[in-house]
Amino acid sequence: MLKVRSQAAWYGVMYGLLLFIIYFSSYDWLVNHDWPREDYNYCYLIPFVVIYLVWEKKGKWLNEASVPSWSGLFVILPGILLFWVGELAGEFYSTYISSWLVVSGILWMHTGWKKLRTMVFPLFVSIFLFPLPIFINTKLTFGLKLVSTRIGIKLVHLLGMSAYQEGNIIDLGFTQLQVVDACSGLRFLIPLFIMSVLMAYFYRAALWKRIIITLSSIPLSIVTNSLRIALTAVLYQSFGPAAAEGFFHDFEGLVIFIVSFGILLGEIWLLGRIVPGHDEGLMKKKVTAQTGTDTTKAIKYQSGKLSFTQPQFIVAVAVLAVTLILHFTVDFREKTPSSRPFSQFPLVIGRWEGKREFMAQQFIDELQFTDYASVNYSRPDSPPIDVYVAYYESQRKGRSIHSPETCLPGGGWIFKQTGTVTIPMPGKALSSITVARAMMEKDGSRQLVYFWFNQRGRILTNAYEMKIYNLWDALVRKRTDGALIRVISPVLSSERVENADKILQSFIREMLPSLNEFIPG
Repeated sequence: MLKVRSQAAWYGVMYGLLLFIIYFSSYDWLVNHDWPREDYNYCYLIPFVVIYLVWEKKGKWLNEASVPSWSGLFVILPGILLFWVGELAGEFYSTYISSWLVVSGILWMHTGWKKLRTMVFPLFVSIFLFPLPIFINTKLTFGLKLVSTRIGIKLVHLLGMSAYQEGNIIDLGFTQLQVVDACSGLRFLIPLFIMSVLMAYFYRAALWKRIIITLSSIPLSIVTNSLRIALTAVLYQSFGPAAAEGFFHDFEGLVIFIVSFGILLGEIWLLGRIVPGHDEGLMKKKVTAQTGTDTTKAIKYQSGKLSFTQPQFIVAVAVLAVTLILHFTVDFREKTPSSRPFSQFPLVIGRWEGKREFMAQQFIDELQFTDYASVNYSRPDSPPIDVYVAYYESQRKGRSIHSPETCLPGGGWIFKQTGTVTIPMPGKALSSITVARAMMEKDGSRQLVYFWFNQRGRILTNAYEMKIYNLWDALVRKRTDGALIRVISPVLSSERVENADKILQSFIREMLPSLNEFIPG
């Protein structure tokens, strides 16, 4: 048995060394960039939770027979593919999931599914080590944020204070509170979901009760976030901005989280009283009969089959080694094309005259573009047109374009009539271009927005399509540069939408020749 454990330890050392080198840059970004963000600092606790869950399962794991299986290879290979997607297309989440699949596949290859499934729950929880990509997180939570804000407003009204909502901004009259950043998710949703999953796991009861506990975390996160909004509004009167930051901010979060934990415990107690079950309860271990068969098989296998010549070990190490060699020997360095500085972007386009605008440093740090232009154009006979161009020399290693569909709704704008529109380009190299089009509405105001992604000569409207081309061009052309172009114009109440479309399309036709001088094709 000692010999077996020694060999298993060497397996771990070999795999650990290869995985460490392959995924070091990804996990360095995870720990030093993703986890410190306020929405995701709960991730620091996940490793300890996973370690406890593994320790809790160790007895069953050791008593289960290890039967090597080639099925695990069909998990490792997609994991390696995702690694290259993440490395070349600039999406760290792909490399995170890649590491998870590769580790799961290695365990499956060496132990078999029957043994691996004893660790399925710890593996599932370990996925929460990885924050969701911003555009996915926003799509999942934006509607919930607005609901939470509305409830928070109602609570503020019940407390006798005046307030009204503008998107995720609460106007208290004497100040404005921003509930969450424009590209941020509902802060309590995922931590409360994890807590409810853990409580459902340790709650020995009927499956339907455990499902209720888990799903209840969603409305609970909305309500508790609303309570926090109302509490912040009340404290703001006495303590000013300090109520929304620093000690008060952290203390409010702690109190709300403790309250949420108490509510979940109350749900378990209530379910037990309304529909009592046999021998159910929290943290009760399920007693199962042990036949001894698995232990016998495990000892038989461990005493004779564990070897460095095991085919599964050789193949898995070979796949990782080839990945490592390609990563460090093949020249994946980008050929960054030269481009004109956007500080020279023209302020006069046809009859339109522009005024340059500048972003706050916090947004520049968040978006991480290489260069940008933000210009507001106007002419006497038309509503103003706002042009925003964000240029990226590279979309690898966590720097990638943020779609307007992700960030614009943060100010309360609701996207309607979304789709695409084809703009004729007579006399130009392209006979026409197809761009994304949406009507944004808020508090009776309307704005028409056109946007597209200029990716190395391609005009794209879909963020997923953009990622695919990033991967392809990184391999074939050694380029991932690109730009987001967004053009917005207000639609006046007396103005027909068709007329706004004509004005915007006419402006784009005039702007494109100048724009193409700044974005490499």
